[in-house]
Amino acid sequence: MRISIFVITTLFIMSCQTVDPTLTLNLPSETLDVVQQIPSSESGRDKNTLYLAPRKITQDEFNSPQLQLLVDSMYKVMHRTAGVGIAANQIGKRIQVFIIEAKPNNPRYKVLGEVPKQIFINPRITQVSTTKKNFWHGCLSAKNKNRGNVATFEWIEFECQDIHGNVQNGRLEGFAAVIFQHEFRHMMTGTYLDVAHQFLSKPELDQAIETGKIPFFGPAPDSLPLLVEGYEVGETLEEYFRKK
Repeated sequence: MRISIFVITTLFIMSCQTVDPTLTLNLPSETLDVVQQIPSSESGRDKNTLYLAPRKITQDEFNSPQLQLLVDSMYKVMHRTAGVGIAANQIGKRIQVFIIEAKPNNPRYKVLGEVPKQIFINPRITQVSTTKKNFWHGCLSAKNKNRGNVATFEWIEFECQDIHGNVQNGRLEGFAAVIFQHEFRHMMTGTYLDVAHQFLSKPELDQAIETGKIPFFGPAPDSLPLLVEGYEVGETLEEYFRKK
């Protein structure tokens, strides 16, 4: 009888152990906020989802109400904050999911062609162009921070899964490729602020583009840092993190 009580007590304690909520699909009841970046010189990154490796969505989670709610909630936050993309770790979830969409009337960006809504789950980049584009990035997770100048591949090809678990392959060019790489950077952890060396406020940047002092979306020189530097084309995010 003592052994039975011990076993039951042990199982009860194990079942009550705290599960990291950032790794689950469960969402808090309160309004979701966008997680903000922390400079590398400050403490707190070890507890901030922007800097912690996200996990894959597992096969049994596809087609689930929880996954659908996560995606719908991310989309609502993206629109509420006038973003053109959002990653799950920006709302406090260490999960390999991001969304992109850009409409011509977006107030935060000069949109270079409309980008339809697309959801990427467990993504990887399979091919890239030899040429790169120059773009000044902002971010929902870098509120009131200056834009940063980084390079992204002119086009990329990807593999991912949709919300039903079906494997999807595709190619993105132009602004869509830029947004994809921006969100993929979040999957790699960190933000453009950890990569860029040149920064300008949005008013300064807008004026410089209007007067022709800065080329807008032109070819990127080799000296410009690559936003997804360190990622090897074709590898999964798990393979990327294993080599870090």
